Amino acid sequence: MAKTDVLTLAILGILRDQPLHGYQIRKRLGAELGPFRALSYGSLYPCLRRMVEAGLIEASGDEANGPSHASSRRARIAYSLTDAGRSRLSEELASAGASSWDDDAFDVRFSLFAHTDAATRLRILEGRRSRLSERLEEVSEGLKRMHERHDAYTAELQRHGLEQVEREVEWLDRLIENERSARGGENNGSASADH
Repeated sequence: MAKTDVLTLAILGILRDQPLHGYQIRKRLGAELGPFRALSYGSLYPCLRRMVEAGLIEASGDEANGPSHASSRRARIAYSLTDAGRSRLSEELASAGASSWDDDAFDVRFSLFAHTDAATRLRILEGRRSRLSERLEEVSEGLKRMHERHDAYTAELQRHGLEQVEREVEWLDRLIENERSARGGENNGSASADH
């Protein structure tokens, strides 16, 4: 999933419950999604514009239909989902392809788990765990090979990366167990987030 597609999904998810202004969208992205903390307006507004052009969201406000000739103050434009946007969000939430557990997309998908069915949540968690298990093996092997060829600081950085992946795998194991033991999706939105 491309970075712009991940941002589009995040915006669709944030607008699911209510219309928001661009500033509010950016603030919510920063508060809810770690990878988007450094999101600039230079990334957000072009994405919002593309989403409006694609018919996924609509803009309403003083300058939604063009700039005002008399006002130098920036108008507050509220963005809301269209029917097409709701449909796209539903399709995305029902999918559990490999892109949904990639590094760029996983946090966004996880933040939307309260609106995702239990079977899809489980497939995404298992896919993410599988991906990280492969990475764990690669990093472990690389660390063994690097030990003789690199300085202590590079080796320490590799060890740190290995520990981070191990912690995430343990966290995923707990989440997967919670999902498997939940009956019929009753555990909706109650997963432990001690990541």
